[in-house]
Amino acid sequence: MHRLLAPARSAFACSAVALTQCSSTQRDEGAQCHGAGSGHGGGAPLPQKWLHAHVPKERPHLLFGIPKKGRLHEKIKDMLKGAGIEYTREPRLDIAHCNDLPVSLVFLPAADIATYVGEGDVDLGITGEDIIAESEVDVKELMKLGFGKCRLCVQAPKGSRSGPGELAGQRIVTSFPNLTKAYFAKLEAEGHPTRIKCISGSVEAACGLGLADGIVDLVETGTTMRAAGLEEVSTIMPTQTVLIANKHSRHAALIETLRKRLAGYLTASRYMMIVYNVDRDNLAQATAITPGKNSPSIMPLERSNWVAVSALVPKKKAAQLMDDLEAVGATDILLTSLASSRMGD
Repeated sequence: MHRLLAPARSAFACSAVALTQCSSTQRDEGAQCHGAGSGHGGGAPLPQKWLHAHVPKERPHLLFGIPKKGRLHEKIKDMLKGAGIEYTREPRLDIAHCNDLPVSLVFLPAADIATYVGEGDVDLGITGEDIIAESEVDVKELMKLGFGKCRLCVQAPKGSRSGPGELAGQRIVTSFPNLTKAYFAKLEAEGHPTRIKCISGSVEAACGLGLADGIVDLVETGTTMRAAGLEEVSTIMPTQTVLIANKHSRHAALIETLRKRLAGYLTASRYMMIVYNVDRDNLAQATAITPGKNSPSIMPLERSNWVAVSALVPKKKAAQLMDDLEAVGATDILLTSLASSRMGD
């Protein structure tokens, strides 16, 4: 369910347990999870001197790390726009300044964002929980974004293994050497360490090409896994895209403002407002159908014994809820979309 990339990943990303050539990828199915592609697509990470040259000195900006490519890049762009975080990005430039906020967006490989936030000057970032764990950095998780969901799994050729213990001490190929080493360390017999090799992409091909006895990789739908003749042996961790912050940022108030904007947009994208009229005799049944996110709003009408009710309802269930309301006597049922919200989240 998600995957990332980065040919020039930070040194620790592949640590001593694997080849230092590892570039945190996650191709095909995985690239869809955290919004990365199959390579940097723009060279080495941005140097400090370059960043400082593009961030106005007269008004120090909050730096917000955004995945620079991949399917989720477009989803994140829509989220930023819906939250009122508007900017203009020049072609082939990996930084953009917001129009009405002291915020500069820095477009980075998704796999590097946790490192920049945890150990660098980037104040805020969007990346995957798996990348945070693999990067072994200390960041503050502000909010789960609810997309890019998948799981990091141990996989092996179909029918070859009954459990992960059978792969301990064997050859494992992965783009997540730190997480893989920690997982198999609990299963290994003394003196028989698991041989972990880190490669940058096409991890699922490693078993078929004789490089590995098993792999550790991200699984979203399982299509890529099954096509390679593999099956899931165990799950190391579930993961999704999250908003993270630098614990030492000087922009705490602005970070909270941005978090509220993003939370408001996400709520608006998942809920709709339903409004209807109902007789008080049927009010209890109707409000049981539409309890709202917190509670429904009820207003008396001029018509005797009737009230108007409004409530937030999950967008995916809205059509069925309209049917249910009509069945208990509600009339004049209207459903409207939300542009944004502030729900106290």
